[in-house]
Amino acid sequence: MFPKEILIAPSLLAADFARLADEVKAVEAAGADLLHLDVMDGHFVPNLTFGPPVIAALRPHTRLPFDVHLMIEDPDRYLAEFARAGADLLSVHAEACIHLHRTVCRIRELGKKAGVALNPSTPLGVVEWVLPDLDFVLIMSVNPGFGGQGYIPQITEKVRRLAQMIAERGLSVAIEVDGGVAPETVGEVASAGARILVAGSAIFGAGDYAAAIRALRQTAEEAIDQG
Repeated sequence: MFPKEILIAPSLLAADFARLADEVKAVEAAGADLLHLDVMDGHFVPNLTFGPPVIAALRPHTRLPFDVHLMIEDPDRYLAEFARAGADLLSVHAEACIHLHRTVCRIRELGKKAGVALNPSTPLGVVEWVLPDLDFVLIMSVNPGFGGQGYIPQITEKVRRLAQMIAERGLSVAIEVDGGVAPETVGEVASAGARILVAGSAIFGAGDYAAAIRALRQTAEEAIDQG
């Protein structure tokens, strides 16, 4: 389903919003694998970001897959709209979905890769019975809503347990980690089983995007090799 190698997904939340198209082109040229777009509604999380019009406006500026993370209430209402706007991967929060299996199936019906996101305190059990229908699980390693937060250390064990759960079922579900991913933390999340690594400040806060992406990828790959 997903390649086994590390995928680096710069988070647009940390980009210069006055230069979004240029920022997207820059991280593509710097070697990014995906572009992570956090959609926040001011209700599910205490912040507002952007919606389908911004995603649609950015779509012509890059060939990178759009990894659209819906941190919103009642995401079912907007799935088709985000799919039309150009999302390639769509993740919804388990905490926001009453009928999670139905929502996941709808994402796949729209022709998109389906993911479920879990807040730091949300147990893994909520995705156990939908794992066969998922392409990826997004583990939040900070409390969602704002960029630049520090990594919550106990999330490493959560990632490790999820990786075991996936392996025991013989599935090819990718694990994505979002929040506080930086040179100091990327090794441990990768060695625990994460393969899609979302980084905001660690990339957009660096002077050299390509060097930042290379450093994250190299550290992650070395940790896996040593693992």
